[in-house]
Amino acid sequence: MGELKDLENIGAKTEEQLNQAGIYTKEQLIKAGSKEAWLKIRAFDESACLHLLWGLEGAVEGIKKKDLSPEVRKDLKDFLDDINQ
Repeated sequence: MGELKDLENIGAKTEEQLNQAGIYTKEQLIKAGSKEAWLKIRAFDESACLHLLWGLEGAVEGIKKKDLSPEVRKDLKDFLDDINQ
């Protein structure tokens, strides 16, 4: 396992998914951002969901996903709704 599992909201499964998506470091995750990282995961795992997206954003921000602001949560939900239309 690499360094990603040490980030907020990132467990072994999510780290494995990120690695499959070509993201191996905190810096790579921050550079990609939560939306791009999620899209890369979704490309091979159709079960990728809103909670994963929130978790990725929390990891980028360094906070638990439950502590994301309502505005950020809504922005990410709207992003996902647009993808799923």
